[in-house]
Amino acid sequence: MSLVRVRMVVDGRVQGVFFRDFTRQRARALGVMGWVRNLVDGRVEALLEGEDQAVRSLLDHVAEGPPHAHVANVDAVHETYTGEFDDFRIVY
Repeated sequence: MSLVRVRMVVDGRVQGVFFRDFTRQRARALGVMGWVRNLVDGRVEALLEGEDQAVRSLLDHVAEGPPHAHVANVDAVHETYTGEFDDFRIVY
């Protein structure tokens, strides 16, 4: 099992469409830890940690987004895994 850490930034219509809650629900179902938040410029940022396949699956879900979202781009960058999280939450 390979553990990874990915920081992602999502562009498109991703605020005001339950995108953060959608991401949190999918992350928890997959066992991915970390956080998600809105950025002031209209994008959404998240920090994901977990098993490689689970994080990849979450990125696939995020690329689709919830029903009223329109995801234009997902920029995902791998970082050094730290294991610092014990849950996935929305941060403000």
